[in-house]
Amino acid sequence: MSIHPTAVIDPKAEIDPTVQIGPYVVIEGPVKIGAETKIGPFSMIMGNTTIGERCYFHSHVIVGDIPQDAAYQGEQTFCILGDDIEIREGATVHRATGEGNATIISDGCYLMSNAHVGHNCELEREVVLTNGSLLGGHVYIGEKAIISGNAGVHQFCRIGTLAMVGGLSKITQDVPPFMMTDQLGNIIATNLIGLKRAGYNADQRREVKDAFRILYRDGLTHTSAMQILLAKGYSSALEPLIDFISETSRRGLCKGAA
Repeated sequence: MSIHPTAVIDPKAEIDPTVQIGPYVVIEGPVKIGAETKIGPFSMIMGNTTIGERCYFHSHVIVGDIPQDAAYQGEQTFCILGDDIEIREGATVHRATGEGNATIISDGCYLMSNAHVGHNCELEREVVLTNGSLLGGHVYIGEKAIISGNAGVHQFCRIGTLAMVGGLSKITQDVPPFMMTDQLGNIIATNLIGLKRAGYNADQRREVKDAFRILYRDGLTHTSAMQILLAKGYSSALEPLIDFISETSRRGLCKGAA
């Protein structure tokens, strides 16, 4: 184990022998850190936090601090991070509110500088939070979604698989899978490049585009659009979208751009 002599490590912490810990790092509480993970200078890992293998935290990262939530009363909550996660300078991840609850970041996520993940958030695999992006509490982000620079996501919102939230966006409602937003949080198009990179073929991309038209261009109510989408008999590629918009939403779905 490589630990800089200026680092402060709580004796309750469980740290794999292959972990590298840089100067002035503070590990406070029963933190668990997996193999080959690197913790950069001046970072702080706190509380009931579990970090997987091969993660890389750059300088001044804070993970596992108490939530910015007046409802939090010191109950035991958690922060759980998977494998192969990279967190850049100054990013913050808070543990959850509510006894036994957790803030969860899954494998392969990438949090850029000064990104913030609030309490009780859940990020699926390979989510990207670009510089300065902010997630309020209880936000859900689907697999391979991208939150662009300085975008803000309201608490309890959901962002679907392979969605792309535009830079400086204000997201106050759910963004369905495969969709892109403008700065006002309106749906403007499908995430064509993201779909191509994820291996969706031309026929599957046409299905996504057709579903976008039904949802956001044909002037239909949500109920009518759902009936049409379900009757279409799309391939399994559309299942993430159908499932997402079929679920009960606390915030409602984002509207289409005028």
